[in-house]
Amino acid sequence: MTKSPYHIPVMLQPCIEGLAIDPNGVYLDLTFGGGGHAREILSKLDKGHLYGFDQDEDAIVNAPDDERFTFIHANFRDIKRFLRLYGVDEVDGILADLGISSHQIDEPSRGFSTRFAGDLDMRMNQSGNLTAADILNSYEERELHKILGQYGEIKNAKTLARAIVSERIQEPILTIDRFKAILDKFAPRGKEFKYYAQVFQALRITVNDEMGALRDMLEQSNELLRSKGRLVVMSYHSLEDRLVKNYINKGKFHGDVEKDFYGNQIRPLEPVNRKAITASPEEIAQNNRARSAKLRIAEKI
Repeated sequence: MTKSPYHIPVMLQPCIEGLAIDPNGVYLDLTFGGGGHAREILSKLDKGHLYGFDQDEDAIVNAPDDERFTFIHANFRDIKRFLRLYGVDEVDGILADLGISSHQIDEPSRGFSTRFAGDLDMRMNQSGNLTAADILNSYEERELHKILGQYGEIKNAKTLARAIVSERIQEPILTIDRFKAILDKFAPRGKEFKYYAQVFQALRITVNDEMGALRDMLEQSNELLRSKGRLVVMSYHSLEDRLVKNYINKGKFHGDVEKDFYGNQIRPLEPVNRKAITASPEEIAQNNRARSAKLRIAEKI
């Protein structure tokens, strides 16, 4: 049987074009994964350098043997701290392909997918302490209600949270099959798989503190980019996209954009594309993951 690719990069060419690569510039691929975007960036570099970040140890095997490339095993919320070790305080472009990789989804032991039997893990960084099972078995009902409603947009989040607390008293919720048996009682008929996906998304976001990490990354990216440098971010659900859009358009995550005495907007980044770029029907047909992708590009003012 042919092994499936580690990860098929979504909207590869729009991402690379969005970076407007200087062959001698310094670039960051904050979600290295299978290295698809990284290899394309390297093909455009001459004397430039690319730093690839990934918190997942599995990604290290994909690192290219290239003197112009440095792999950094770290969460992208710590980019400034790690780049300081390499004497880098300014870069020409930053790429972040958010969400989860195909490899992580397709690896049963990681616990990200409802398609497999396995433990409820969901850690992107496997040295992390918190797992999905920990959340289900230790979080209070009100905390479960909050994350299911906020990160999974589950309509019956309160009812499900109460059921989880009741079920775990009888027997700990440790495996995907055990959890799915609980979810089946509350999933809308005919929409079970969508319901599973929403619940698993809420747990995954919480396990990996994805929204907190994204906020940290966006603020640090702005500080690292030199004038005219590019920020290219691809998101896969509305929660991520809203944060990215707000930060690019307003320079902050909430509230209205600030203006100076003359009415000019005060923001560090300028949107390159007014609306989010989406994948073509042809790409979606070849790679279903591209269906929900939204690409936003900004330039440092």
